[in-house]
Amino acid sequence: MTSAPGRRSSIFTRLLRHGFTDPSAAERLLDSPELATVRNDPVLLDALGGTADPDLALHGLVRLLEAQDGATDRQELLDTVIAAKPLRDRLLGVLGASEALVEHLARHPRDWKALVTYEPRDLHPGVEEFERGLADAADPVALRVSYRRCLLSIAARDVCGTVDVSQTAAELADLATATLRAALALAAAAAPEDAALCRLAVIAMGKCGGHELNYVSDVDVIFVGEAAGDADEGKALRAATRLASHMMRICSETTVEGSIWPVDANLRPEGRNGPLVRTLASHLAYYQRWAKTWEFQALLKARPVAGDLALGEEYTAALRPLVWQAAERENFVADVQEMRRRVVANIPAAEVERQLKLGPGGLRDVEFAVQLLQLVHGRADASLRSGTTLDALKALAAGGYVGRADAAQLDEAYRFLRSLEHRIQLHRLRRTHLVPEAEADLRRLGRSLGLRTDPVAELTREWRRHTTVVRRLHEKLFYRPLLDAVAALAPGEARLSAEAARERMVALGYADPAAALRHLEALASGVTRKAAIQRTLLPVLLGWFADSADPDAGLLNFRKVSDALGKTPWYLRLLRDEGAAAENLARVLSAGRLAPDLLMRAPEAVALLGDGDGGGLAPRSRAALEQEVLAAVRRADNAVQGVTAARGVRRRELFRTAAADIVGSYGTESQPAEADQGALVDLVGGAVSDLTAATLAGTLRAVVREGWGDTLPTRFAVIGMGRFGGHELGYGSDADVLFVHEPRDGVGEREASEAANKVVAEMRRLLQAPSADPPLLIDADLRPEGKSGPLVRTLGSYEAYYRRWALVWERHALLRAEPVAGDEDLGRRFVELIDPLRYPAGGLEEDAVREIRRLKARMEAERLPRGADPKLHAKLGPGGLSDVEWTVQLLQLRHGAEVPGLRTTRTREALAAAREAGLLSEEDAAFLDEAWVLATRVRNAVMLVRGRAGDTFPTVPRELAAVGRYLGYGPGHAGDMLDAYRRTARRARGVVEELFYGGL
Repeated sequence: MTSAPGRRSSIFTRLLRHGFTDPSAAERLLDSPELATVRNDPVLLDALGGTADPDLALHGLVRLLEAQDGATDRQELLDTVIAAKPLRDRLLGVLGASEALVEHLARHPRDWKALVTYEPRDLHPGVEEFERGLADAADPVALRVSYRRCLLSIAARDVCGTVDVSQTAAELADLATATLRAALALAAAAAPEDAALCRLAVIAMGKCGGHELNYVSDVDVIFVGEAAGDADEGKALRAATRLASHMMRICSETTVEGSIWPVDANLRPEGRNGPLVRTLASHLAYYQRWAKTWEFQALLKARPVAGDLALGEEYTAALRPLVWQAAERENFVADVQEMRRRVVANIPAAEVERQLKLGPGGLRDVEFAVQLLQLVHGRADASLRSGTTLDALKALAAGGYVGRADAAQLDEAYRFLRSLEHRIQLHRLRRTHLVPEAEADLRRLGRSLGLRTDPVAELTREWRRHTTVVRRLHEKLFYRPLLDAVAALAPGEARLSAEAARERMVALGYADPAAALRHLEALASGVTRKAAIQRTLLPVLLGWFADSADPDAGLLNFRKVSDALGKTPWYLRLLRDEGAAAENLARVLSAGRLAPDLLMRAPEAVALLGDGDGGGLAPRSRAALEQEVLAAVRRADNAVQGVTAARGVRRRELFRTAAADIVGSYGTESQPAEADQGALVDLVGGAVSDLTAATLAGTLRAVVREGWGDTLPTRFAVIGMGRFGGHELGYGSDADVLFVHEPRDGVGEREASEAANKVVAEMRRLLQAPSADPPLLIDADLRPEGKSGPLVRTLGSYEAYYRRWALVWERHALLRAEPVAGDEDLGRRFVELIDPLRYPAGGLEEDAVREIRRLKARMEAERLPRGADPKLHAKLGPGGLSDVEWTVQLLQLRHGAEVPGLRTTRTREALAAAREAGLLSEEDAAFLDEAWVLATRVRNAVMLVRGRAGDTFPTVPRELAAVGRYLGYGPGHAGDMLDAYRRTARRARGVVEELFYGGL
């Protein structure tokens, strides 16, 4: 048909105005013979313009008309569309929303009549109605056709808005129930002898069990079987398995009419490795003995739907008590949250932001949060036991377990996200949870949800708004009502009962819930601005505390810090406004005793945890530390004040280092845990060693200034030894040192020696004096002649002693010697003196090698504490620090003269140099490095957790769990940590046996 230019322009404009994106193609379709009688009917154009995709709707209508058997059928369809508004809206609504249903109608052109009978008053068909709709299906192909016909009616009510998203989901679940029954009936008809042998119950799980199914989703099921009558149980179970398998194939297999949906039985005991069908007794035995937390969580939605419903009811009745005991399991909340984290971690990076179901702020966040609360409180409150997410959320709000405002926001967000998911899947009836990227798809989705002004922009904005709400609320949902339980509420608000609050604290891992609730009351009650900010912060903080091994300590420490700093204007503002500060503080306060103890002595150090002027958690350089310490000493009136200032800097910087270590080990929501464990070891070792050196430099300056003014009668240097010299100090390490002096010109040796000894004595006294700051213990036992020798020697005396008397162990100890404080020139000359001793030309004599091996073996035999498990002793046990260090140091003694890279005081640097020089293989070097790093981390962890040094894993379960958390092991995995340590140490010991005791 040819149109005049004016008429064409008018139609073109009208089509654009009605939402068509390809008006030229739409004109051609309107001019087709099938629409000849209605092409000018304004009712049709208006109805098409009201659909999600007018182009698709018009194209689908033409295809449906083309598929009719003849002119009479076509005219009947057209007359009904034009005359009957309800049918017109439903049919065109479906055609404009679903390509897949257009295809179905094109193949089965009379199925459009299924939409005629449904008026607004016939809104809620149930299982019986759907069973009638499927009753004529005599084979799997016919079942698919009948299923799609029923689905057509559900989609019509959905897109027209005559039912809401929860009702649509319930209808889809009811249709799935009817379909499973029909499929099982077909399977039984195909094998009547199998059906006679057994009773088979089909238990719906997941969204089908929860009465909240999607358009296209796996239907999760569990099968329960019993023998019928006197039949043999083994034969009956085999028969039931054949029936169940056939039923699954009927639904899942692809035929000329496509498939219905996959039936997934992987939620059964032992998953896909377990038998498809079990008896009720076998199910019960598994859940009583072996089931994991997530399996009880899955049972929340269990519902008998097909087969022997009486047996299905017996199954749910037997397992229901176990579901409501799940919250009493150790690490219950941590297990549920860890499962959620694993789900997110497994999403491909390119899909995370488009994942409606599994991504952050998605549907699963709401579902997990609701299920967690159900499991905690459902044992005592039967009103919470619904398998449907929105019904459960409503019950939680009514009972005060969730704040009403939070519940309302989550309900709105969940409904929006489910509606969006439904529309995405309806288009092609494909299983997907990804928001599409194409503009045409986004436009269709936006229009289908009633967003017509700017569909793409509006949809994107609404989607992001709702995911943000869910992200913000899903974790707080669990914690916020705890505050309401101890604070004043608005009239009409429900609150947690004391028992419900106690249950929730226990589920979170609090050993003393009564004390924890008292802390919450002290922090959050009242009408002050301070209390208001605390009520905002605490829901988040409680979650972070619960993620630690000791939530009680975290909350108690937070109360102490808040009490100490509550009146300072910046403290709560820092936690509220600087994203990292609150989470960093929660991690630090709940990770053990050391960091909180350091913080409590000067709570203002909490400012270091922020992002701004506090300097952050990055360690400061030795030069910067020395500059600050020496400046503080200059300002002091006397040595005591000067050293007190130096120790104060040390305490603050120890806290900074410990906090950085903890945060790096735990990770934060925005920054994952540091994957390179060696980097954390180097951070702590370097920072603590630099800090110790700066403290000694300041103390030396303070003592000299008070006793002698600006100049000591003798040049004086402090030489770091052991871990100090190796830049490998831990939190609890003593400072191993040597003291060397050299009389100035015109000063007698006796006067110089007396001055040097007085300096040493005063430094040790001031650094160990009782104080609010931790003491710094100075150990000079590695000096010539050990404890029997003079505490301080001149450089000449060292030279004479080493030339004549130096023992092998003394030369060995000098490998870690490095000047750390005092006269730099004197320190440099001391190093020049000892280099030939520690890196002897021609290597080490065989007698000396044998002596080192003998000393090492004697140390292993004599110094290991009685009763300690050698395999778990980080310092002296097989594959521990001593093994690795002595092996590396023997390499240095033997090859240091010819391999410059070995001339270092640092273990890991020397090991890397030995590897590069070919003195050991890549694999052996990796085994030694891994063991040394792990053993060092264990010692650091023990100090952080217990507040005192130790070389073995703690025996107290909570302390052991805290060490595990620091090392990256989740709740309940302490055994895995110990096994990993033994395995790592065993590999390293094998290398030590070969290199140190073998043919090095």
